[in-house]
This record gives sequence, C-alpha cells and structure tokens, in this order.
Amino acid sequence: MILPIYIYGQPVLRKVSEDITADYPDLKQLIANMYETLTASEGVGLAAPQIGLNIRLAVIDLDVLSEDLPEYKDFRRTYINPHIVEIDEEAPKKTMEEGCLSLPGIHENVTRSTRIRVKYMDEDFQEHDEWVEGYLARVMQHEFDHLDAKMFIDRISPLRKQLIKNKLKALLQGRYRCSYRTKAVRK
Repeated sequence: MILPIYIYGQPVLRKVSEDITADYPDLKQLIANMYETLTASEGVGLAAPQIGLNIRLAVIDLDVLSEDLPEYKDFRRTYINPHIVEIDEEAPKKTMEEGCLSLPGIHENVTRSTRIRVKYMDEDFQEHDEWVEGYLARVMQHEFDHLDAKMFIDRISPLRKQLIKNKLKALLQGRYRCSYRTKAVRK
C-alpha cells in the first residue's frame, strides 16, 4: 500500500525516533509498504517519520541509480534501529545537492562525510556493524538524520536557509506540487 509522505511542518518530523523490537506489529508489511511508497514517489530513501511513525526504520533503494552507478545494481536494504556510531574525520567531505520527499521542490547543497560507521539490524534482526563509503554513506546520513529529528535544511548555512524561507513557508501552508501522496500540515 502506498502511504502518504509527511511534509515539512508535520510534528512527527521533529521528534527523535525510538528503537523497535522484532515483535513490532506488522513490521514485514510496513517495510513492504515503505518500499512501495518509495518507488511510487521516485525517491532513493525513506525513513519512518516521513510516513508518520517515530520508529528507527529506514529503507534505501539505490537500484534506480545503477545505470550511472553500477555498484548499486539491485541494492535495496532495510535498516532497523540504525545509528551512525562514527564519522571518519580523516575521510574527505563532499558537497552535493540534496532533495527530500518531505521537502518537495527544495534542493540545496549539503556537505557530508564520505565515510561513516553504522550499526543496524536487517529485516531478520541480524546485527550489522560496518563502514560505509561514497554515495550510500550520504543517503544513510540523510535518512538517519530523519530518525534523529533532523532534515537536510538543518545542515545548510543560515544565509541559504533565509533564501528558501518563502519556499518553507509555502510548504507549511500546503502550497506545493508533487506527484506522490502527501500529508501536509493542516491549515
């Protein structure tokens, strides 16, 4: 089932998410719904707060990029209770344009580390502790920020944030267009 994406201004996007256990109700179905929603909205990542749930769950599907980035062919992963435990301070930082399904129409340059260490559980609740590099590290940082009540606009300069103030205000007022189902703040 395709779920609505919660848009900037929804309180759920600014609450820190809680870890879950293997007995979380209908978890497999929720994960399937998140992938279906992600595909329908043409994104590469989706965190549970973006569908209104304050739980530490995110899905990432980079297969759509595999034509340009062949290393991501068939890359589709679920991250349960993910945490970034270390950022490689020696690794270079990279600035790239980011967008977000919860911020339709807004794209800004964000600087992030190119290498991070993450701990998480997969769909079978198997623990993983690994170093991640490159584009996947960027997507993980973006999605896991959602779980910590942050959005990419929190990582841009005050000047850039001032320059997009009217776009953010329009989102708060429900004035935006996008091709996927959304849930905006009530006017």
